[in-house]
Amino acid sequence: MSLGAVITAIVTPFDEQLRVDESTFVSLFHHLLDHGSDGIVVCGTTGEAPTLTDEEHLRLIELACAERPAGATVIASTGSNDTAHACEMTERATELGADAVLSVTPYYNRPNRTGLVRHFTEIARATDKPVILYNVPSRIGLDLPHDLLAELAQVEHIDYVKQADNAALARIDGLGLYAGNDDGFAQALDLGGCGGILVASHLVGPQMRRMVEEPEHRAEIDASLKPLYAALSVTTNPIPVKAALNLVGHRVGGVRLPLVEADEAEQDVIRNALREVGLLDG
Repeated sequence: MSLGAVITAIVTPFDEQLRVDESTFVSLFHHLLDHGSDGIVVCGTTGEAPTLTDEEHLRLIELACAERPAGATVIASTGSNDTAHACEMTERATELGADAVLSVTPYYNRPNRTGLVRHFTEIARATDKPVILYNVPSRIGLDLPHDLLAELAQVEHIDYVKQADNAALARIDGLGLYAGNDDGFAQALDLGGCGGILVASHLVGPQMRRMVEEPEHRAEIDASLKPLYAALSVTTNPIPVKAALNLVGHRVGGVRLPLVEADEAEQDVIRNALREVGLLDG
């Protein structure tokens, strides 16, 4: 099945007491679909999954699946460094109606190659939906090299990789390629990949859609968005994108500890980038 080209890793909106704001989540989901996104990843890193309870996590997946219009994709992030927990969350997300699951490389305990193969194989057995491997060595401290990805591609249901190491962006036989970084999106498309699982598409979804539909203008559009890409990396994701959304009128609230809100200097960087791409008046 096609999961789409522009997939937004949606933030989790919070109210003033840092409780999940379901109505804003639904509104933002529909806004993203109306502004270039083919679908969303629910409760990924950008969705602050590490500080959500399982009940909050599953409720957001349930809500997204219930609100999903025809043709839109809901991908549930269900990864864990505990294989049993990852399998349980994968099973629950599948039951709730997710179109696919995203599963991150186990972090902190850092299994060896045999452990990684067994971990992802067990997750793939827990669903009949596509599994997207998530390689993000900058956060995990562990890489999935190309030969291991090629081995995992032979496992039934492991169909895609979200590659968040731009230097390692490459087509792997048996795996659809998604860029895991905004600034790798154009490169992934140029390689013939499926698209990207993105953050900047919260703000510039129409431009990122044009990068898919107008390959002759892709490099030019990509270059015009680089100031925003940089600003959304001024501190730990999702702090900058939440700040940016609040600045442009999407009241998504703050972040849960141990994350803290953008400071004044970081806010200035984000505000200036939003002006540069035409999302804020001078």
